[in-house]
Amino acid sequence: MDLIQNVLAVIVVLGLLITFHEFGHFWVARRCGVKVLRFSVGFGKPLWSRHDRHGTEFAVAAIPLGGYVKMLDEREGPVDPAERHLAFNRQSVWSRIAIVVAGPLANFLLALVAYWALFVAGTTTVVPVIGEVAPDSPAARGGLAAGQEITAVQGAAVRSWEEINLKLVAAIGVSGELTLSARDESATRSREHRLPVQDWMVRQDPPQPLASLGITPWRPPMPAVLSQVAEGEAAAAAGLVPGDEVLAVEGTPVEDWSHFVTLVRARPGERLTLTVARDGETRELSLTPRANTLQDGTTVGYIGAGVEPVSWPDAHRREIRYGPLAAMGQAVSRTGEMTVLTLDAIRKMIVGLISPSNLSGPITIARIAGDTARSGLESFVSFMAYLSISLGVLNLLPIPVLDGGHLLYYLVEAARGRPVSERTQALGLRIGLALVGTLMLMALYFDLMRLW
Repeated sequence: MDLIQNVLAVIVVLGLLITFHEFGHFWVARRCGVKVLRFSVGFGKPLWSRHDRHGTEFAVAAIPLGGYVKMLDEREGPVDPAERHLAFNRQSVWSRIAIVVAGPLANFLLALVAYWALFVAGTTTVVPVIGEVAPDSPAARGGLAAGQEITAVQGAAVRSWEEINLKLVAAIGVSGELTLSARDESATRSREHRLPVQDWMVRQDPPQPLASLGITPWRPPMPAVLSQVAEGEAAAAAGLVPGDEVLAVEGTPVEDWSHFVTLVRARPGERLTLTVARDGETRELSLTPRANTLQDGTTVGYIGAGVEPVSWPDAHRREIRYGPLAAMGQAVSRTGEMTVLTLDAIRKMIVGLISPSNLSGPITIARIAGDTARSGLESFVSFMAYLSISLGVLNLLPIPVLDGGHLLYYLVEAARGRPVSERTQALGLRIGLALVGTLMLMALYFDLMRLW
């Protein structure tokens, strides 16, 4: 079921984002006087099509991942002399620049609208209160303590763990000090804390900002009560059922769900005796956690059981909502912040501060799309907005075969007064195809490694 949901979610997300991207090209091309031959939603054989009064064919094709816009162009085939003025290659260089840029700009616009809608509708977040600070960690050396609420990172105000993580990820590679502001539960003013770091999170895979600082977010007490048991796994084989509360493992009292998980992960392949409460009675069950090898090579125990969710106290929940006008300012700010973060991540990956293994391909995108869809509309729309920004940024990179490569050629043409030679463009095309193909293969490889 999860696989089907993941596939449907990625089809909806990528289909919408790429179609919106192509609509940007289409809309500006029409206004620049270029004849559009086909606007296709999806690839392959058309399942449905119709022509408008301008002669443009609008089609829905069989493969629902994206779409494309085909324009009249003398470089792609013979053009009727009466229509040559409508061909893309006959337009001024500035018109061609506008058409090329319109696709990525449409993705930024979509993200802007998505963030605006989220801010107007209101988002519910968890107040960023520290639960634990690891001894001798950067957070401990900086004076942070359990119970404090983090209010700023590097001087920028934050209101949720999501915002904190975004600010911290932007600081990857920092050496010296990270500045966090925090206030005690009863205090009204924050105090600045300076956390000593050195080459912080360089090449960490995946980046874990809070854990790297020694910070564990506060969570409500979560008893070791099962809500789900996977068929075919150790928990089901041992006779555990939803509603069971695990009281002890090998005689060691279980404090909460996190403690239970720690005990199980530490004993892969070992036979364990569990003390379980069910229907007011206590019973003992035996199970052997399956050995599960993580990406870093570590082997941990796994039994295939999930925890009963708990409610967050109202004091630890925060709703962020803005009026229509204020939400627009916040949406512009968030879109700009995510754009800068994406560009900075690319730069850090090139210089070696971020491991290339953080590249994500279609499998990871599908998994995250499915997870966010199951988490609710708010998470799904937020993920879609971020992916739309990523698509816009990547398409503007000066790599031939991408919009940014065409844009580079046209800017050179505008500066020189004549087009880049066909020989140079052909060479750039081969280099661009090789580069994009290599990146796609790397992303797919790391996707498969995450699965294994």
